[in-house]
Amino acid sequence: MSWYYTAIEIICWIYLFLMLRHGIYRGRYLLHMFQQNGYKLNEFSKWLLDHWNTILIPVPHLAMILVTITGYHYLEHVLTETAITVILIIFAMFWFGDISRYGHEKIKKPLVYTARMLRLILVFLFLSAWIPVSGSAYAFHSGILIPDIYILIFVWVFTDMILPYLLLLAAAIIYPAEKLIQYRFKVQARNKLKSMPELKVVAITGSYGKTSTKFITQAILSERYRVCATPGSYNTPMGICKVINNDLQPTDQVLILEMGARYRGNIDELCRIATPDIAVITNVGVAHLESFGSVEAIAQTKGALVRHLKPGGFAVLNGDDPEVRKMNNRDDISVLFAGLSEEENHIFGKNISYDDQGCAFEMQVKDEVPAGGGTFVMMKEEEQIRMPLLGQHNVRNALLAASAGLIMKLRLPTIKVALRKVEPVEHRLELKKKDGIVVIDDAFNSNPVGARNAISVLSSFKAGRKFVITPGMIELGDRQVTENRDFGIWMARHRPDHVFLVGKQQTKPVYEGLREGGYDDGRITVVNSLFEANEKISEYLREGDVVLYENDLPDNYSE
Repeated sequence: MSWYYTAIEIICWIYLFLMLRHGIYRGRYLLHMFQQNGYKLNEFSKWLLDHWNTILIPVPHLAMILVTITGYHYLEHVLTETAITVILIIFAMFWFGDISRYGHEKIKKPLVYTARMLRLILVFLFLSAWIPVSGSAYAFHSGILIPDIYILIFVWVFTDMILPYLLLLAAAIIYPAEKLIQYRFKVQARNKLKSMPELKVVAITGSYGKTSTKFITQAILSERYRVCATPGSYNTPMGICKVINNDLQPTDQVLILEMGARYRGNIDELCRIATPDIAVITNVGVAHLESFGSVEAIAQTKGALVRHLKPGGFAVLNGDDPEVRKMNNRDDISVLFAGLSEEENHIFGKNISYDDQGCAFEMQVKDEVPAGGGTFVMMKEEEQIRMPLLGQHNVRNALLAASAGLIMKLRLPTIKVALRKVEPVEHRLELKKKDGIVVIDDAFNSNPVGARNAISVLSSFKAGRKFVITPGMIELGDRQVTENRDFGIWMARHRPDHVFLVGKQQTKPVYEGLREGGYDDGRITVVNSLFEANEKISEYLREGDVVLYENDLPDNYSE
């Protein structure tokens, strides 16, 4: 009968393989979500609570534990140990053989194995391994001829279930070391900047438009200077330190930093690393209202950039935004207002038009600006600007960037040349063409003003049918439902030919707004994911159509 016991052991090893496979995929998924939540314990904990019945306390795990306990107490005297083993492992294969929930074939932003992530994985693996390893050793040792199946199943299922808690523990364990590492990076970055006294630091913040303004500013200043700028959306302390420590060269003349904030004090922390000579503030909106609590708190946080500005420095402010205008509160700096209003701004744009090549507008510059201790004199001039970007907000971003260029003594004709060459920022009203279809990719936009602006841009296209794919907006706190409903009403007013809403629960307010605005229900399609939306829209499209992708939620917001 040795073959019989060998067969049972093989079945047990198959079970161990299945559970190990499931644990690896589940653990990697949790690590990915932890990274998506910015390595922040509070935000990851909130995400876990929001998914308590699928991730934190999964039903299959509880069911498997219940089946195991039932088998131990009630079936042991009725069925043979072999029969119980086969039954329990069949249940385990049924519940844990499928890892599609944790699969990565459709992940939008994959897990990045940074040094910090690798340190976390090492501790996480250690905490996750000792229960199943020691439990399995005991199960195989205690069984006379075959392993103790109850212990074997229980310890692996239990460990798999508590992986979120073990990850939280691992993150808490390495937290002091991470803070020390971050402190060293900050000191290194500050010391490097001190060694470059001639370097001009341009810092850009705002609720939205930071990245676009940064890249436009980089394009303009690069016409005359050697410029180092943070790539992509590098706007955190460690992202900025990485660029300063690794990318900034001794020959660089200008450093352009995007400064992001999700909580009060974030801008103060960033300015303690790099104090700006020129501060650019794009706007104050409701982005991250959930974490800030109020628009006033957002304005106070963004305004820290002006408060940290070096004496004699320059603040470039969006003069169209009342909250930003209030930041003109220092006597020892120069302040330039830029925007679309001629009355409110020193540098302004008008007569904006769009086509499938981008936009055109007229930029005008007034001749003098009140400055700390005197007047900052500019040459009064105007130019007809053409650039491959879409949207009123991008015109405003270009005006803010041009203001920084004028401060750095570039002439408007030079700025005009730079704007014509500027590259669209990926996923921010990025204009693309594929197989005769015009695509407006605004996937990284998640604020009410930008979303409405994108719809206005879409409606300005004269030819072709117009389609919208959107999951609505997030992180707007108490205003999220209202803002999404208003967005739906705004869309209804501009009458796209068809709207695809991604996520039934997430987009319910958008749907209600569309219907409230009189939009035809037959032209609304609700799908479960962006991938499904792309499959559905392919059935509608023909040459000449225009598709707007308005926002795309990160993986940790997927329904």
